[in-house]
Amino acid sequence: MRQGPVLLFILYLSHHAFAQGPENFLIEECVKNNYTERSCEKVFCEPWQTCIAGTCQCKIPYQCPKNGTSVCSNVRRSFQTYCQLKSYECRQKFTKFMNRGSCNPGDRFNILFSHIYTSSEGIVQVELSNSETSYICGKGLTINEANVICRHLGFARGADRTEAIEPDENQVSLQCLKPTCRGMETRLAECGLRRMSLTTGKLAKVACSAEYRGCNAREFRCVNGKCIDLTRTCDGMNDCGDSSDELCCKACNKKAFHCNSDVCIPSSYVCNNELDCLTGEDEHNCDKTGRAKEEESNQVRESMDEERKRIKTLLPVISCGISDHTVIRRKRIIGGFTAQPLEFPWQVAIRSKGQTVDCGGTYIGGCWVLTAAHCVQRSHLQIYRIWTGMLDSIKYITRIETYSLKNMIIHENYNSETYENDIALLEMRTKNKGTPCSPPDTVPLCIPWSQYMFRGGQQCKVSGWGLGEASKKQIVLKWGYVNLMDNCSEIYKNRYFKGMECAGTDDGSVDACKGDSGGPLVCFDSNNVGYLWGIVGRRETCGERGQPGLYTKVALYFEWIARHTGINLISKYNL
Repeated sequence: MRQGPVLLFILYLSHHAFAQGPENFLIEECVKNNYTERSCEKVFCEPWQTCIAGTCQCKIPYQCPKNGTSVCSNVRRSFQTYCQLKSYECRQKFTKFMNRGSCNPGDRFNILFSHIYTSSEGIVQVELSNSETSYICGKGLTINEANVICRHLGFARGADRTEAIEPDENQVSLQCLKPTCRGMETRLAECGLRRMSLTTGKLAKVACSAEYRGCNAREFRCVNGKCIDLTRTCDGMNDCGDSSDELCCKACNKKAFHCNSDVCIPSSYVCNNELDCLTGEDEHNCDKTGRAKEEESNQVRESMDEERKRIKTLLPVISCGISDHTVIRRKRIIGGFTAQPLEFPWQVAIRSKGQTVDCGGTYIGGCWVLTAAHCVQRSHLQIYRIWTGMLDSIKYITRIETYSLKNMIIHENYNSETYENDIALLEMRTKNKGTPCSPPDTVPLCIPWSQYMFRGGQQCKVSGWGLGEASKKQIVLKWGYVNLMDNCSEIYKNRYFKGMECAGTDDGSVDACKGDSGGPLVCFDSNNVGYLWGIVGRRETCGERGQPGLYTKVALYFEWIARHTGINLISKYNL
C-alpha cells in the first residue's frame, strides 16, 4: 500500500443538449436514462415496493409488515394495513385508498370539477362521507397537490398548472379544504386536509395534463411525456409528476437540497427523520429529536405520510459497514497507515500455501467473501484458505479464524486478458455443520445498489498487504486514502471497460499495489457506514503519476451478487 498527498478532483458535468443558459442544471448523460420515481438507482422504493434490476416493483401484500392501521379502499374492501392496500393497488390500479379504519356503507371521498373550463380543467370540489361538499383551497396549492388531484381524476401525468381563483359573492361565507401532499399519492384522500375560510383560501383551479404535445427548446420533456419549462427543473418540486425533472441535477436552484446522487429534494425533507438521499446526507448533523409535528387546527383528515414513514421503520435493515475504530479525517496524508484492531473488520486474506497473502477479499455476510476473479482458480478450490481477523500476516492470535472453501463463483463473463468483469464470490465452509459462518471480530461490508451513491472526488479507503514503498513487502495490513475519478476511460482508453472504476491521487503516491488485488475500496456515507465501492484490480506497476488504480465497480454487480447469495443477505435496506 502506497501513501501520499491527496488531490481534490473537480467533477465535470456536461450541459443538457437542448438547454442553454444559467438556469439549466440538468446532466445530459443522466437524463438519457429516463429515471423516474420508480428508479431505485436514484431514490428509495416505497415500503410496498422492492428494488429489482434498478426498478421499484410491487411487493406481494403479505410481504408488508403486519403492524399498522386498518384502512378502507374505494371499492369497499378493508385491508389490515395501509402497506397492504398500497401493495395491492400497485398491482390492481382500480383499488385505491379511501379512509382509515374498516369500510362502512356510507364511506366516500370523491373529487370533481365544478365550473368546468375544459374536460381537463376546472375548479376542484370534494364530496366527503357525511354528504358534505367542499371546495379545495387555491391559496398555497403547489404542484404536489395539483398532481395528486389530477391523478385522482384519472389523469396519469398529473397537472400542467394551478392557480387560485377569487370566490363569487355567494361563496365567500363557505369554507375550503387545504390539502398537504407529498406529491406521490394516487388519491387526495391520502393527503392531510384542514379547513380554512374561503375568504383567505380562494378556490383551486387546476389544469390536468391531458394530451401529448411537442416540447419547445425552452422546455424539458418529462419521462411521462409532459412538457415543463426548464426553469422548473432541479428546484425540488415534482413538476413532472414522475420526478424525472429532479433526478439528474448537477445543482439545485431555489431552496432545494442537493443530494450527492445529483437528486434535488425539497428543503423540508432535510432533518425530517427519514432518509431521502441515498447516502443519508439529508439527515446528517441534525437535531436527533427531529422536527416537532405541527398541530393542524380543524383538521378533517390526517395525512397517511406519517403512516408511510412508520412502515419504513418496521422493515428489516441489515447491519453492515460499521467499524468500532474511530474515524480520523485528515486533509493531507504523508506516509502509510497501519490498520488498527477492528478498523477494517471486513478485510480478509486469501492464502493458498505458506504465509504469503495471495490476495485480499471482503466479507459481505453469511459465509460469503467477495474478491477479484483474477485472484482465484476453480481448480485450486481445495487449497485456498480464508483468514479473518488478521492484521499481521506472521503473528498468529487467537481471534484469527481460517476457513476452507465450499464453493467458488467466478463471473461468467470474466475475461482474463482484458480483466472485464473481474469479480468472484467465495463461499466459506462453516465450522459447524448446519450453522452459519460467524467469524469473530468480523463485520460484513455493505454492498452498494446504485452507481450514484458516490462520485468523482469522493475520498475513500483502500487496504491490503500488498507491496509498499520501493516495492517493499508488507507484513501488516496497511491502508490509504484515494479519490474516485470520473475520467477513467480517458486515462486507460482501450483498457477501460464498463464495470471498472478509477481511484488514486494526482502524483500516484497513494495506490494499491501488487498483493492488494481482490481487496476492498471502501467509501463511507454521511453516517460513516462503509460500502464496498470497488475491488482492487490486477496491477503490474503501481504508484505512477497519471496511472490511478483500476477497480471493479461493485454497484454494477449488485444483481449478480444477489442472485448467488440471496438479496436479503446484501440489501442494507428492504429494497
